[in-house]
Amino acid sequence: MDLGLKGAKVLVTGGTKGIGRAVAETFAAEGADVGICARNAAEVDATVTALKAKGVAAFGGAVDVANGPALKAWVADMASKLGGVDVIVANVSALAIGQDEESWEKEFATDMMGTVRLVDAAMPYLEKSGAGAIVTISSVSGREVDFAAGPYGTFKAAIIHYTQGLAYQLAAKNIRANSVSPGNTYFEGGVWNQIKDGNPELYKAALALNPTGRMGTPQEMANAVVFLGSKAASFITGTNLVVDGALTKGVQF
Repeated sequence: MDLGLKGAKVLVTGGTKGIGRAVAETFAAEGADVGICARNAAEVDATVTALKAKGVAAFGGAVDVANGPALKAWVADMASKLGGVDVIVANVSALAIGQDEESWEKEFATDMMGTVRLVDAAMPYLEKSGAGAIVTISSVSGREVDFAAGPYGTFKAAIIHYTQGLAYQLAAKNIRANSVSPGNTYFEGGVWNQIKDGNPELYKAALALNPTGRMGTPQEMANAVVFLGSKAASFITGTNLVVDGALTKGVQF
């Protein structure tokens, strides 16, 4: 299937590791030009080099998405260098699962407002695109009560609601908005790798919950994100795509 992404201009926040890195690389493999950000400048530079090796234009910046002005400036810089914006992927999470006020504030600033501000900053460019697409990254923790109930699960649920509202509000402008809810995703250096080493009992319990007997990979999540951001999904908007290997049991109508 031709996803129709050749020459598309795509922005991915948190694009140097895990799901975000796989998303950026998959868009590039489909011929899209990509702009990424993350907080570590050296990792951004290394990822941009890897993306360019796929034969596409790629740019990046060291940005904390919780910093509204910095995020807005990054979007403008990427739009200028790429020649516009067709697709945005809001991927960054604070991964704060504590019940203290600091965790709530981190999740709100990073997950929720990092998503809202990215959309707001990119909107003028998406409106000019003619076929703009927004993909937000939520989580199965936004659908079910699990060990991450609290700030993480609450704001992941809010992101799904926010995204579906965008789909309705922006349909007349030919801008689509969908969310992807990954299940537990394992990669070296990721949160589940850390849990496996630091809290093996929790890791074992989480693994046992999935009937597939394994966790997902960043590439499996990226495949869903890239499809929803592509022209192949031109009539899909307002959807929350769960990619969890049958982990969650709730029926999604």
